[in-house]
Amino acid sequence: MDTPTETKLRVNNGKVGFPSSSGQSFNGYFSAEKRWNFRKNDLIDARARRLFETTAYACDNDAYPFQIPLEGRTGPQVQADGHSMLMLSSYDYLGLIGDPRIDAAAIEAIRKYGTGTGGARLLTGTTDQHIQMERDLAAYKGTEAAITFSSGYMANVAVLGALFGPADRVIMDSLCHRSLTDACRFAGVQLQRFRHNDASSLRQELENGSPANRTLVISDGVFSMDGDVCHLPEILEVKKEFGFFLLVDESHASGVIGATGRGTDEHFAIPTDEVDIWTGSLAKSIPSTGGFAAVSQELAIFLQHAASPFIFSAALSPAAVAAIREGLAILKSEPERVAKIKQNADFLRSGLCSLGYDTGLSETAVIPVILNDETTTGLFARRLRNHGILATPVLFPAVPQDSARLRLCVTAAHTQTDLEYALDVFEKMARN
Repeated sequence: MDTPTETKLRVNNGKVGFPSSSGQSFNGYFSAEKRWNFRKNDLIDARARRLFETTAYACDNDAYPFQIPLEGRTGPQVQADGHSMLMLSSYDYLGLIGDPRIDAAAIEAIRKYGTGTGGARLLTGTTDQHIQMERDLAAYKGTEAAITFSSGYMANVAVLGALFGPADRVIMDSLCHRSLTDACRFAGVQLQRFRHNDASSLRQELENGSPANRTLVISDGVFSMDGDVCHLPEILEVKKEFGFFLLVDESHASGVIGATGRGTDEHFAIPTDEVDIWTGSLAKSIPSTGGFAAVSQELAIFLQHAASPFIFSAALSPAAVAAIREGLAILKSEPERVAKIKQNADFLRSGLCSLGYDTGLSETAVIPVILNDETTTGLFARRLRNHGILATPVLFPAVPQDSARLRLCVTAAHTQTDLEYALDVFEKMARN
């Protein structure tokens, strides 16, 4: 790696540091002098004022931390603003983006099928590749069948919207992904929450709350903001007692935990069919786009004819389908990538903790560095960029107020040199 150093920094608007083009995407809309007075009956109502004021502050300080335009493919090193940077917030856990085998499969799919399918899956958008991809996914997850959607987000919306309604209730771990909350709103179900990874709290919620026809309990497999693993064995003990249905979102667990990367069930050596519905992303460890639900064949057939995103939204592109299939094949043949993720994550997490940083509950490839204050976190991320490191800050409402953090993501493609450099920079930041 061409390690960034202070000698490469240059003057940018009177300040020494790598320039940042991220805030320039607003075409000069934000300025320090500008003020907003959104009213409750405006199209953009009063809730937006804080967003616009904090964005203006970030742009004025050359510290807007989002939408950084990459100038090539992602990976351990990326090109941004004209220089190489160490990427520490990519979901490419297995390090497969840019793998020539996957690129070749995608290119060949375009040659054979074109760039799109011209239809939704239920209508004219299904190819033989889609059918084989879903068989591959079912084999990977160990279920009878699988069904795919345009994203992991839409997989959750599809499943909840097709299966549940206002007469039902969902009891969800308090730290579940936002897509699951939105899916509950779409379905109109009653929503209760239990304390994070707390089976006794789950039991209390089951015993209380409004009467419902059916109850679905939801948990992430690996929690996306904290990097810890759900207590699936304890949830299943409660399931035996109360007889609810169970959905586990594997977006950050697939390809990351379990000896072969199958996810939470393999991590705990639990039979896959003890969970009724597995959902997940195909844009993280699997380097493509899309989302899936791994289910029984009966449920898959129902979702094909009842899930709105399957019926009314365009099918995954041929290139995306080919990338998914090749990614699953590589994961099956190279499980050592999963072990490498754990090795790298343990090394970086241990190093950060030894420097005094709070990494929260992390035990996987997602490693939060919890700094609490939003301004501190945003400016910390900006200073990391001056050392050639891209690390995404996560702020309210993605996390509760006063728990702002950097969310680091380790991949199998990071080298020891990459991670040692990152720790050297975090040590300098701790001193300063």
